[in-house]
Amino acid sequence: MAETTITEIKQSAEQKMGKTLEALKNDLAKVRTGRAHTGILDHVMVDYYGSPTPVSQVASVSLVDSRTLGVQPYEKNMVGKIEKAIRDGDLGLNPATHGDIIRVPMPSLTEERRRDLIKVVRNEAEGTRVAVRNIRRDANGTLKDMVKAKTATEDEERRTQDEVQKLTDKYIGEIDKMLADKEKDLLAV
Repeated sequence: MAETTITEIKQSAEQKMGKTLEALKNDLAKVRTGRAHTGILDHVMVDYYGSPTPVSQVASVSLVDSRTLGVQPYEKNMVGKIEKAIRDGDLGLNPATHGDIIRVPMPSLTEERRRDLIKVVRNEAEGTRVAVRNIRRDANGTLKDMVKAKTATEDEERRTQDEVQKLTDKYIGEIDKMLADKEKDLLAV
């Protein structure tokens, strides 16, 4: 009986840590570097017949070159709406329409802007580290409650706490690696 609940605690902690890491990955993808990548428009919403829809669902987004995205709407009447959505998308992008293709050049970043973005990225990473540690704290609290309720032994508690700590270390290591990669990306000219 106790073994399954201990296993559930470990699985739950790992799942939550994985979701937290995935959220960080999505947040870091939003931070714009000087290079173009199709994921940068994932969070831009277009008014598609009255409902907000991601650009990727109303147009194909592709790389024209390392600093330019090409957006080809599936419907010709969406060109203006998509262009407006990208311009208003709070990414500092200035799209230009050429026929039925929207070209989105990536402006190069100033040194000051790069430093600001690095601060933003570091704050995101720190918030994710705190979230992972909170998951560890919650798992350890549940284990302590199980020992008090006599549904787990102190040895099981100690062993499981060690395993949860190893999980925490693993995920924090991945967060640090993602942060280092993003900082390197931001500093690349």
